[in-house]
Amino acid sequence: MEKIHSRDIRNVCLLGHGASGKTSLAEAMLYLTKGTDRLGKPSEGNTVCDYDQEEIKRGFSLSAAIAPITYKGAKINIIDTPGYLDFIGEVVQGMRVAESALIVVDGKAGVEVGTELAWDMVCDAKMPRAFFINKCDDPEARFKRVFGQMHEMFGQSVCPVIIPLMEGDSIVGLLDLIEMKAVGFGKNNAGKEITVPAGNEERIEACRNMLYEAVASTSEELMEKYFNGDELSREEVVTALHGGILSGDIAPVICGSAANLCGIDLLMDMIVDTLPSPIYHKAETIVDGDEEKEIPLKEHGPASIFVFKTIADPFVGKMSFFKVMSGELYSDATLKNLTNGQSERLSHIYTICGKKQTEVQMLSMGDLGMTAKLTATNTNDTLSAAEEPHAFKKIVYPESFYQMAVSPKAKGDEDKISQGISKLLEEDLTLKYENNPETKQLLLSGQGDIHLDVVVSRLKSRFGTSVELSPPKIAYRETIKKRVEVEGKHKKQSGGHGQYGHVKITFSPGTEPGLEFTQSVVGGSVPKNYYPAVEKGLLEAMQKGVLAGYPVVNLKADLFDGSYHPVDSSEMAFKVAASLAYKEGLPKASPVLLEPVGKLCVWAPGGMLGDIMGAINKRRGRVLGMSPTQKKGEQMIEAEVPMGEMTDFAIQLRAITQGRGRYTFYFENYEEVPAANAQKIIEEAKKNAEN
Repeated sequence: MEKIHSRDIRNVCLLGHGASGKTSLAEAMLYLTKGTDRLGKPSEGNTVCDYDQEEIKRGFSLSAAIAPITYKGAKINIIDTPGYLDFIGEVVQGMRVAESALIVVDGKAGVEVGTELAWDMVCDAKMPRAFFINKCDDPEARFKRVFGQMHEMFGQSVCPVIIPLMEGDSIVGLLDLIEMKAVGFGKNNAGKEITVPAGNEERIEACRNMLYEAVASTSEELMEKYFNGDELSREEVVTALHGGILSGDIAPVICGSAANLCGIDLLMDMIVDTLPSPIYHKAETIVDGDEEKEIPLKEHGPASIFVFKTIADPFVGKMSFFKVMSGELYSDATLKNLTNGQSERLSHIYTICGKKQTEVQMLSMGDLGMTAKLTATNTNDTLSAAEEPHAFKKIVYPESFYQMAVSPKAKGDEDKISQGISKLLEEDLTLKYENNPETKQLLLSGQGDIHLDVVVSRLKSRFGTSVELSPPKIAYRETIKKRVEVEGKHKKQSGGHGQYGHVKITFSPGTEPGLEFTQSVVGGSVPKNYYPAVEKGLLEAMQKGVLAGYPVVNLKADLFDGSYHPVDSSEMAFKVAASLAYKEGLPKASPVLLEPVGKLCVWAPGGMLGDIMGAINKRRGRVLGMSPTQKKGEQMIEAEVPMGEMTDFAIQLRAITQGRGRYTFYFENYEEVPAANAQKIIEEAKKNAEN
């Protein structure tokens, strides 16, 4: 295979709202460049990028897929990412190894939430970007309206490069504003040169002025030339466009139709001519201790790779997807994992197109590849053969707060569940899994309900275990509000030595989280050697409260009197006596139920705060305050909400904000449950205890 140089590589990440046509666009580019011999459709489950069984079944992308194409001497690594918000982890993976982003917009629906989020992400990452307005052949598609929305929302940097030519309400061709070349649109005329239909002159003039103004703003020389009325050459426009894209000052807009292969060759021309290659970045961010630095990239020399994605394949084993960050990687290379210090041998390296693997002997700096069966390597690891290696900046994944309990449908499947989930955790770093010792539940956290539903399906299809999801149990606590004095006496005589223990204890609310045990015994009525037994008896009894059987906290107990028998008294007898005093005293000390309360922070557009605060109030939450964020129009709400009321908050917030809102939620403290709610919890606990 001929060597591909770094300057000829383009790593482009496809972003956008769900169903905007990202996978169809990747399929169209593959088909036109002979990367596939048929034009698949996501709805029919036969595309190159959506090859996973779950993707085929559901008809949309669930994970990032790589589709390399060769076009005019360049290798374009298309990274197709999911549009659904539950799979944001796959999006950040793709963006980490791409040099530019192509945001796909539905020509009928226009700017959607996924479009806005994609724009925010590329701006935060300072990533060069372009737009592709897809489905322009839809009778209801309106380029003017959609472009107007983009221009208004994303600013002056958005400028047209390829625009549609209209006859009435129908699109008949596409015009390249740089070359001023018109080509036909549709199955019969696609790609054929045509004359510009009458009636388009005014719109062409307006769009061309926008393009040239954007291009001219990249340098004073071009600005002067443009305002003097001098014609800008093609080379000047392409060079300035390339520079403007690199700096983020220009976001070019191309239109077309992936389904009908219209405008795709023009899009690929733009990618090759104007989007950056890996060498244009010149430096890469590394982590040196707690500090982030930039180091220059080296096109030649020892290889350093960054693992950005892992797939746990039941047949192939662990598949590690990587980017060659520096140097040249050859098969059979041995690299050191900088995370754990272990050496890994890359016996075989492959390029990946969907699920198809092609073995190669060498990959240049900036290229994407895959290797299998690296036992000690995971996502976010850096592997290097350099003498002075540096760990590259890791992918930061969004935290998951939507939590459900996982239980097996068949008894004895717990081990299989844990093994299956541990494999899926290697793939998906937005998943969290824990075994809660208190509630004795296996808890799984994800980005939303669809995310966890896919995990359940994969557990069954890949690992043969069926599970059910249910709301997690809440770890309540009990405490007391009153001071009481009680006694507990344990006396038993059954021939020979008997058992005798007698204690008098004052129970009162404590300030420490657990038990505050003190002694004020006078006269030796209870010998000191029995104090630890009394304390142990109380600690064991506190594991089960008197209201609903939940652990007791903040309890102060003072042993002030009692009696003993010189022969029959023992540590066990005093331990039992203490528990009897506990059972006698706590019901009289105004016991109450406590619930865990969490600190909630919600970020959302200002116009949606009323509905969000209403949702918080319905969950018995207290809004603590609001403050504007650095993002225009966004506000942050702080609140305290009982954890038992937050099970489905992720779904409700997404419904209220259409996906624009995000939140964090962490345990804060325990607070008393209102009497009406407490009664329901107590009744339910008693019912569960009976079962």
